[in-house]
Amino acid sequence: MTRLAPKSHPRQLLALLAGSLAALGVTTATPAAAELRCSQIPRMIDAYLKHHVVHHRRTPELEQRVIDTYLKRIDSSRTLFLAGEIEALHNSMQPIFEEIEARDCKRLLQIHEQLLDHERTAEKTVRALLGAENFSLDPKVTWVIDADRRGYPATDAEQTELLRSRVHFQLLNYLSADETLAEAKRRLIHRYELRIKHLSDLDESHLYAQFLDSFAASLDPHSSYLSAEVLEDFRITMSLSLEGIGVALSERDGYAVAERIIPGGAADRHKGLKIKDKIIAVAQDGGEFVDIIDMPLRESVSLIRGKKGTQVGLTILRDGEKTERFSITIVRDKIDLSEQAARVHFEEREVAGKKLKLAILDLPSFYGDPDPTNRQSTNDVARLLREVNVEKADGLLLDLSRNGGGLLQHAVTIAGFFLREGEIVGIRNSAGQKQVLADRDDSLLYSGPLVVHTSRASASASEILAGALKDYHRAVIAGDEHTFGKGTVQTVRVLPPGQGEGAVKITTQLFFRPGGKSTQNGGVRADVVIPSLTSRDDFGEKNHPYSLLTQETTPFLGNAANGKLDTSQRWRPITDETISGLSALSQDRIRASKQFEKIREQLAKAGENGGVIHLADLMKEREEAKAATADSETSDPTDPPPTPQLEEAIHVLADLIALNG
Repeated sequence: MTRLAPKSHPRQLLALLAGSLAALGVTTATPAAAELRCSQIPRMIDAYLKHHVVHHRRTPELEQRVIDTYLKRIDSSRTLFLAGEIEALHNSMQPIFEEIEARDCKRLLQIHEQLLDHERTAEKTVRALLGAENFSLDPKVTWVIDADRRGYPATDAEQTELLRSRVHFQLLNYLSADETLAEAKRRLIHRYELRIKHLSDLDESHLYAQFLDSFAASLDPHSSYLSAEVLEDFRITMSLSLEGIGVALSERDGYAVAERIIPGGAADRHKGLKIKDKIIAVAQDGGEFVDIIDMPLRESVSLIRGKKGTQVGLTILRDGEKTERFSITIVRDKIDLSEQAARVHFEEREVAGKKLKLAILDLPSFYGDPDPTNRQSTNDVARLLREVNVEKADGLLLDLSRNGGGLLQHAVTIAGFFLREGEIVGIRNSAGQKQVLADRDDSLLYSGPLVVHTSRASASASEILAGALKDYHRAVIAGDEHTFGKGTVQTVRVLPPGQGEGAVKITTQLFFRPGGKSTQNGGVRADVVIPSLTSRDDFGEKNHPYSLLTQETTPFLGNAANGKLDTSQRWRPITDETISGLSALSQDRIRASKQFEKIREQLAKAGENGGVIHLADLMKEREEAKAATADSETSDPTDPPPTPQLEEAIHVLADLIALNG
């Protein structure tokens, strides 16, 4: 079976995510014990370029990308090097590819030594700042979360001031755990000492892996180099039987960022963690919090992951209407696969004096087991659609708003449940070869009015399903302005013995909708836009560095050779006039809704805030919430009511039924 991996970030570790090596395309061969050598890098770069779906040559533009990525990673917080020093390093790295081709990696070792020197200098500066007799938290301090926006300091004085601001926020993390100022200062200095020790202990193979991973990440957001240690995290995931909190994390600007919350996992049931939250500190079973800002992602993951029944405390930094900082406690658990399964419930609505029975089918992922006798999303959805028909529902809402992907063939099959037959998705590989997957089963499990609810969390296979139903005019798409925008698939292969350690992850295929457009970057646009807090530019594929551009191919709509829609379809096609009518009715409701008014205000304030943290605000929140910390959030709350977005999507369905008469 082919799996469209859930959306991921270049540094994403799936050690907390439900899944397996086989499902991600990883072979089960044991990785070679030999360390990565400088002489192996050119051959591995050639392998990336040979198999990548877009980039096949090492162009000057790509080389500059790699250098930029590499330098940003060695100083992710932009606090260690001055702008002039980075420019000098950038210039000095221009011959790096020719040197590596000649099996000469001394420049990477030299840059690492420079990094260590700058870390030692930063540690001395922090010691001096904290050692001042009159030191105290300065509430006037601010901090820009986005390192790219903040940039590198231009002078030594600017760098010292930047470190001073950073130290205040780091200290507040410790003080919020009820530590004394003296103890907080001691622990923060020790944190800098540990960082230096960690960098000093890295061997040459780790430095080569950093460069190779920077090369892969410069191709697109999902290609990467997995060292033997990161690959082992995948294996640990299987051995733990999916135990943990059920979150996929990525590293960005030194922060561990929640990229996806797995349906059925402990974090999903807890409801306290949201996509794009930054985890800045971790505590074990009520113990003291450990600051994980700038900690290698693999180490952060190892702190968060753990056995079923144990508790993990998380300090969260959330950038929204205002920047919030708070702590929660989650009880680790196994992923509850039943929570990931499709389910249906029925609701009643009244439109123009007529009572309607509406079915809401929630499909969190396109799950499936290699053993066909085990649970499959296709079987579950087919059974639920038969139930919808038995219940004589007037319309169906297919909820894909939290569906991050899954098995490709399952998305194709489920699309066929709503279409008589037809081409569903086109695939183009790195060699330019094309393949079209189609539904050839002329049975139709559901032919009534259909609305598909999406969000910017809808990705990969869910975008294929939504895109096909949109292109065939089979359904109305209602939700965020567009879906996530991941129209690619990655191949992950363990390196054979003698060719280094770990595995390579390469973007090898692009996917196209029947209308010819790729879901890549732009996603699937909604017919009826429903405001939500994820309607921001930092949610979605196009926000990631070097995201591949949207592409188009020749449309392959229909099940006939001429490519036209089959007029014998037993469902009523969605027209532009219908969409205009639904949008107008929806906008009237949204304008009159206090809930959506608040969402619009939060989005506007988040834009004004621009990711700037004010220490005074966090100090005030700390005092106000001192008594209400993790203890009040240890147990999972009851299921929350439907979101206003889902409620509005249900209203759109009711309107569709009324308009169709």
